[in-house]
Amino acid sequence: MTPALPHPLAARWAAHLADVRRRSAHTVRAYHATADRLLAFLRGHWGEPVTSTRLAALTGADLRAYLAARRGEGLTNASAARELSAVRGFLEWAEIEPPRLRAPRSPRSVPRPVAPADVLALAEEVADEALEPWMAARDWALLLLLYGAGLRIGEAMALTGRVLPLGETLTVQGKGGRTRIVPLLAQVKGAIDAYVAQCPWAMAKDAALFRGLRGGPLSPTLIRRAIRGARARLSLGERTTPHALRHSFATHLLGRGADLRSLQELLGHASLSSTQIYTAVDAAHLLDVYRHAHPRA
Repeated sequence: MTPALPHPLAARWAAHLADVRRRSAHTVRAYHATADRLLAFLRGHWGEPVTSTRLAALTGADLRAYLAARRGEGLTNASAARELSAVRGFLEWAEIEPPRLRAPRSPRSVPRPVAPADVLALAEEVADEALEPWMAARDWALLLLLYGAGLRIGEAMALTGRVLPLGETLTVQGKGGRTRIVPLLAQVKGAIDAYVAQCPWAMAKDAALFRGLRGGPLSPTLIRRAIRGARARLSLGERTTPHALRHSFATHLLGRGADLRSLQELLGHASLSSTQIYTAVDAAHLLDVYRHAHPRA
C-alpha cells in the first residue's frame, strides 16, 4: 500500500473528533491514521491527488480494493470491520455518502478464544462509544484487564482504590472468597493508570476502582451491553463476552507453554479439573490450524 502521508482533509477530521466529538486521544490517533491511509491508497489507486471533489466520486469497488489491500497486510475480520466503520465516519463527516458495503464477517463456529487482535479491536470499539474521554479510558483499561489478567467481570468490578498505586501484581478476591495474586502487564497497568488520572471522582480506598457516570460503582450490565453492540459492529460471534476474554487469556497462555497448575493459580480455580477444559479448547484450535495448513488435511 502507498505510504500514508499527512493529508489536510484527514487533519481536519482529526480536529473535529478531538474538539467537537471530544473523542479520546487514542481514538483520534487511530481514526486520523485510517483517514490518512485511505487517502494515500486512493492517491496511488487513482493516480492523482485526492481532493474533496474527487473523493465524492468514491465507489464501492474503490473501497473494496482498499480493504483488500489492508487485509493483505494481515488485518483480521474484526479489524477490517472497524477500519470500514472509521472510513464511513470520515466520509460522512466530509458530507460524502459512503458506498454500500458489508462489513467482513467472522465465521461462525464452535466456541473459540478471541484472537488478540480482535480483543484490541473490541476494546477500541467499546471505548469509542463512551460518552466522555475518561469513560473511554475506563472501558479500555477494564477490557485490557479482563484479557491481560484473566479476571472475571465481577472480580474486576470488586476492585477498589486500595489497589492503588499499582505494582507489578494485583491481589484479586475470587469465587468462594479465595484470594489470588495475578501479574499485571505493563500495558494493562498503563491503561489503568491513564484511566485513574482522567477519572473525575476521587479514588478513595473503599470506593470502586471502576466508576459509573455519576461516580457510583460501574455496572457489569453496562459493559456487557457495550460489548454486545461492539461485537455486532465488528461482526464477531455472539460468544464474544466479558467472560470470553478470561477464556482467551487462559487458552493463549496454555498455547504459549503455561502448565496447568500455574494456570489454575492464575485463574483462581479451586479444582484442576476446572482448568483442564482449556486443554480441549486448545486442542480444537490446533485441529483448526492443522486443517487449514496441512496439504493433505
